[in-house]
Parts: sequence; structure tokens; C-alpha cells
Amino acid sequence: MKKEILNVVFFMFITFVLLAVDQVTKALIVNNMRPGESIAVIERFFHITYVRNPGGAFGILAYRTELFIILAILFILIVVALPVYFPGRNLKLTCALAVLTGGVMGNLIDRLRSGYVIDFLDFRFWPVFNAADVFIFTGTVFLFIFLLRKAG
Repeated sequence: MKKEILNVVFFMFITFVLLAVDQVTKALIVNNMRPGESIAVIERFFHITYVRNPGGAFGILAYRTELFIILAILFILIVVALPVYFPGRNLKLTCALAVLTGGVMGNLIDRLRSGYVIDFLDFRFWPVFNAADVFIFTGTVFLFIFLLRKAG
């Protein structure tokens, strides 16, 4: 029982720290830049560029906000239900799901608040993205690695 409680506390801590990082960085962009404005950090390689993204990754399914909101809520409900079906979750699994959930929640908040996601990390050779996207990608990779090791 103690292990399950520690897993829940660990999950919530990681999730909400990453959610805070995402929301604070987006607030800094919104409060200090205009949409479309770009600041070169490393000329022709990395810029901070304020983009309002009404779609998903790479701008796909633009203006399908309701779909992304529904998918995010379903994801969060599934993650919350996991301890019921898999009691005593592994710490690595908990970490992967927390990182992923923090990212999903960050972009969900944007969509609920404004109908689009604030993107700002611009590597010039890749579409502009945000901290939540990094967390979603990282959490997914961690989860994939965890599942591969469990299956193997």
C-alpha cells in the first residue's frame, strides 16, 4: 500500500512540475512577444518564435480543437484508471506516464483556454513546438522503451 501511495505522489509531482514549466514558458511568450515574432538565439539554427497552432503535431488536423480536447481527456482518464488495473505500478512506468500526462495537460489547457496551442521552440529545420510537445514525445519514448523491455 505504501508503494502505491508513493507512486501516486511521484506521479502527481512530476506531472504538475512539468505542467507548470509548460504553462510558465508559454505565459512568458504570450506576455512578451507578438504572434509571428521571432528572436534569434543561435542565428539560422534556433529561434524563439511565437506561433499559435490550431492543430496537432506539425499543424495536422488544424481547427479540430474538439477532437484534441476529447483525446486528451480520454488519455487522462485512462492514466488515472491504470492503478485500478495495474496496482503497484513500476516506478519507470509511473515516470513515463507522468511526463506524458504533464505534456498532454499543458496542451489541453491551451486548447480549452484559447482553442490553439502556443508554440515557440523553433529549430528552423523542424516545425515550431513547445515544452508540452517535448514532454509528450519524451514520455512516449520512455513508455515505448518500458513496454519493449517488459515484452522482451
